[in-house]
Amino acid sequence: MARPLDGLRVVECASFVAGPTGGMTLAQLGASVVRIDPLGGGPDHGRWPAAHDGTGDSYYWASLNKAKQSITVDMRSDEGRELVVALATAPGDDRGVLVDNVVGRRWMANDVLVARRSDLIHVRVQGYPDGRPAVDYTVNAEVGIPGITGSEEGATPVNHVLPAWDLVTGLSVSTAVLAALYERSRTGRGVYSEIALSDVALAGVANLGWLSEAEELGRERPRHGNHVYGSFGVDFACSDGNRVMVVALTPGQWSALVSVTGTGAVFAALEQALDADLTDETERYRLRDTIAAVLKPWFAARDSKTVEDELNRARVLWGRYQGMTDVVAAHRSGQHALLADLPLPGGATAITARSPLRWNGEHGDAGVAPQLGADTDQVLSEVLGLGDAEIGALHDRHVVGGNR
Repeated sequence: MARPLDGLRVVECASFVAGPTGGMTLAQLGASVVRIDPLGGGPDHGRWPAAHDGTGDSYYWASLNKAKQSITVDMRSDEGRELVVALATAPGDDRGVLVDNVVGRRWMANDVLVARRSDLIHVRVQGYPDGRPAVDYTVNAEVGIPGITGSEEGATPVNHVLPAWDLVTGLSVSTAVLAALYERSRTGRGVYSEIALSDVALAGVANLGWLSEAEELGRERPRHGNHVYGSFGVDFACSDGNRVMVVALTPGQWSALVSVTGTGAVFAALEQALDADLTDETERYRLRDTIAAVLKPWFAARDSKTVEDELNRARVLWGRYQGMTDVVAAHRSGQHALLADLPLPGGATAITARSPLRWNGEHGDAGVAPQLGADTDQVLSEVLGLGDAEIGALHDRHVVGGNR
């Protein structure tokens, strides 16, 4: 299937989550993304989760870098550095696009690269805008989210396990590349865009209004456990021990929940007694504990299958709590068109994802798992026009790696 970025070539020199996510997003949209690693692999090459079959294949690395070409270069050598710069600044309308998270390497500074190609598109991922390192967990702590996460009784910060800011940064990388390509197509000028993980996190909490609220109140938002802040939403236990999350953001969703649970009379009396209007989202939030207590017996009297059927018929907004093993089982039964099996070089199989962007109704292929350095010769030949003898000499001098 033709993809919108077919023909575009991107060079990626980045590790961990954000940069590789940006490159993967572009690759699944059709771009030819060349990932450059040092000889032997970068610091994320064997990162967990990894296969427990003795091969050491990283599910993490293979999945974030699928659909890319992989080359390995000795970037400590002058020859290796020259190869990297030449790849990043290669001529052509659909070339000259670089994504990196390199810090402190003068030879990869933007002005050095632009001297080789003036219309270079260069997107650099940073920890902080001044170049200091940061990761998702550190910036998440600094914008205050762990302090408002967890139970009301909690006294210590609660870290999340999802690297949300990394993922948002990665998607911002792909957005920056596409915006820069549009700019270059109109003006012929290159673009240098820097994206700091700390800025992405700060922008996220600011744009949600959370900082404004904190300033107005002069205190931190209270922890509410599994309750949805500012509306009604909380988890309930069914008779078989399974739990569901039920949310009522709108008057229609609230009406559906009241109707299916047969609690209309109870809530009408409650509204009169407390002079409240539960069609108002703020009021539902204020009385969340009381509402939950009224609804709890309905869920406790039904098994999860019955709850599912009745909530679906009533068009209630809800979701079931399940483990990742349940998601795997659903995938194996063919329920998730987005997911795909990814054979790894060592023989294991990873569960990965196609692009969540459906293009003309299609997710497209997930992409092939890269093998570290396997595409070195092909890329050097296709992009730089090197012959077999030249590439062989680079291997002999250990400037490049990969299969030979």
